[in-house]
Amino acid sequence: MTAITPTELHTLSNAHLDALEEETIFILREVAAAFERPTLLFSGGKDSLVMLKCAEKAFGAGRIPYPLLMIDTGHNFKEVTDFRDSRAKELGAELIVRSVEDSMKRGTVRLAHPGESRNVHQSVTLLEAIEEFGFDALIGGARRDEEKARAKERIFSHRDSFGQWQPKAQRPELWTLFNHKLQPGEHFRVFPISNWTELDVWQYIARERIALPSIYYTHKREVVDRRGLLVPVTELTPPKDGEEVVLRDVRFRTVGDITCTCPVESLAATPEQIVIETLAADVSERGATRMDDKTSEASMEKRKKDGYF
Repeated sequence: MTAITPTELHTLSNAHLDALEEETIFILREVAAAFERPTLLFSGGKDSLVMLKCAEKAFGAGRIPYPLLMIDTGHNFKEVTDFRDSRAKELGAELIVRSVEDSMKRGTVRLAHPGESRNVHQSVTLLEAIEEFGFDALIGGARRDEEKARAKERIFSHRDSFGQWQPKAQRPELWTLFNHKLQPGEHFRVFPISNWTELDVWQYIARERIALPSIYYTHKREVVDRRGLLVPVTELTPPKDGEEVVLRDVRFRTVGDITCTCPVESLAATPEQIVIETLAADVSERGATRMDDKTSEASMEKRKKDGYF
C-alpha cells in the first residue's frame, strides 16, 4: 500500500463520521431509556474517550445519566489512570473503580504465580461489580475490527445469569430494533462503536480535538524485541536473559495491563499523523500490540465466554 501524504490527508473525507456519531448517540440514549442501572466502562483509553465525547453530545456536559466503571488490574499505565481520574472530574461524572487486587484479597482471584498477568482475571472483578451495583447494562468501547471474536458480537450482546457470552445464542438486530429483555440476573454488554474502525476513531479524535493520555503519541521508551512485539521494560516486564534493551521512538495503539500491552515504533505526534500511519497498517491494533492475544486464535473468544469485556 502506498502511504498517504500529509497534503493528501486534507482531501480524506470524514463525512461518514457524522453517521457513526449519530448511531452511537442513538445507542447511548437507548441504553439510558431501556435499562434501570446501566454503566459506561471507562478505562481512559481512546475508544472509551470517544464514547464519552458522544455521551456529552447525547446528554450534555455534566448530565451523563450513568456512572463510569473502571476495572483496575493494579498494573495499568499511570499516564492512563491519571488521565481517567482528571477527565471524570472535569465532566462531573461518577467514577466507580473496582480492583483485581481486592478480588485477590477476597480469594476470588488466585494467580498461578506472582508474575502472571492479571488481565484475564478482570472478568471476575467485573462480575463482582455487576452483582454489587446491580448493573443491567454495561456500555463498552469494543469495535468489530479489533479481533475475530469481537466481530461475532451484536451491538446489544446478551449475557446469561453467570455473565457468560453464548455466541450461538445472539439475538437478531434487524432495522436497529434491539431486543433488551432480561431475565433476573442477566445483563447486556452494549457496544455503541461496533461499526467504527481504528481509522474512524482517530479521524474523530482529530476532528473533535479529543485529549488523550500522552502515551498514545510518540515518546522514547526502553523496549525489548520479543516474538515480534516491542515489550516495554518496566518492573513488571523486565528483560529476560539474553535480551537486548534498546531505546526506541514508540507510541501505544491501545492501552491495557502493562504485562500484556506493547507499543509500536512511531514518530506520530498528532492525531493527523496517526491517521496517516493507520491507513498504511496491515495488522489490527490488538494483533500488533497485545501479548495475551498471541496465545491462540480463540483466546479472546474464550475470555469473552468467561465474562470478559
